[in-house]
Amino acid sequence: MIKIAAITGASRGIGKACALALAQDGFAVALIGRNLESLETVAVEVKALNQMAFVIPIDASSFQQLQTALHSLPRLDVLVNNVGTNIPEPFLEVSEAHFDQIFNLNVRTAFFVTQIAVQKILEHAAGGVIINISSQMGHVGAVNRSVYCSSKHALEGLTKALAIELAPHKIRVVSVAPTFIETDLTRPMLENPDFQKSVLQSIPLGHVGTPEDVAQAVAFLASSKANLITGTSLLVDGGWTAR
Repeated sequence: MIKIAAITGASRGIGKACALALAQDGFAVALIGRNLESLETVAVEVKALNQMAFVIPIDASSFQQLQTALHSLPRLDVLVNNVGTNIPEPFLEVSEAHFDQIFNLNVRTAFFVTQIAVQKILEHAAGGVIINISSQMGHVGAVNRSVYCSSKHALEGLTKALAIELAPHKIRVVSVAPTFIETDLTRPMLENPDFQKSVLQSIPLGHVGTPEDVAQAVAFLASSKANLITGTSLLVDGGWTAR
């Protein structure tokens, strides 16, 4: 029986790594993102692993389009809520526009994408897994990240609430909370020597993560090895939150 995992923001970085890790574990993958060319490149890599790839070139916040796309799939077993954004800035300088931009993508989009995915998962009544890509900042606070921390704390709260509500349907809901991961988006920040030094000083293991570090955690949580894990967060943070 084919199992399908849908990944938002699947064209690069953590989303791409999650798609490939899940494909390696035997899932067909639905690749959701805005860049068709990049999604098709990922699809080629998925097919090289002898798995099916469904390319869905839409903005994850386009809920009506997403509902049509997901409901056209043969089935759905796993959702990886990966899209998110951040605008680091002092609390007193945060504008309503920036606040809305972060919350709309990090919380509102995750909420309604999950709602659509759960509707699809319930069609086959065999359970499923929702995996929210959160952040270590969903567990702690940080300077210049008041909105981002708030949004990720909200995502952690949503994870717990849905885990309880969806448990009777055999749907597990978990989060993965990474530390700083080297991607195209974070690389410019990490190339700043002062910023890199401050980050590494806060990670006891002494190095930032890779998209594959996050993807392997996602693959574990999506698997039967995690059958009793729900309503919690797997911190992939090198020890940041242990201090």
